[in-house]
Amino acid sequence: MSKSPVIDSLRQVVADSYALLGQTHLCHWNVRGPGFFALHTAFEEQYTELFPAIDEIAERIRALGALAPGGLASLAQISGMNELGEDEDAETMVKHLAAANQKVIGSLQKAREAAADSGDDETEDLMIARTQVHEKTVWMLKAYLG
Repeated sequence: MSKSPVIDSLRQVVADSYALLGQTHLCHWNVRGPGFFALHTAFEEQYTELFPAIDEIAERIRALGALAPGGLASLAQISGMNELGEDEDAETMVKHLAAANQKVIGSLQKAREAAADSGDDETEDLMIARTQVHEKTVWMLKAYLG
């Protein structure tokens, strides 16, 4: 842990986002059923958008003078996000990814608050922009469920 609440919260955002990236990729690979084409495409769009976003947040950590977290085991430990099994049905995948995006939103909100408390407008703006992306993703996933 660092001595900065902003850096600590950004490290959490990176870990949670990376876990979400992995789970979304897993769903992209293994989805099947009547909604296959729509979900396969949607999941690909989601994980493709996430990778550069995670990179930007990690680079923000570096710009603030700290080291970005890395390594799958380390990121998994920091995140603690529940993983989805490989052989889940499409509805379970969509529900899981909606919940995982909600977890990321929670981490983003904490990071945004820490940035606001520290007067770090750049980090606060970045967290607001990321929150908007994940809120839209949750809306779309929930819309799929009906």
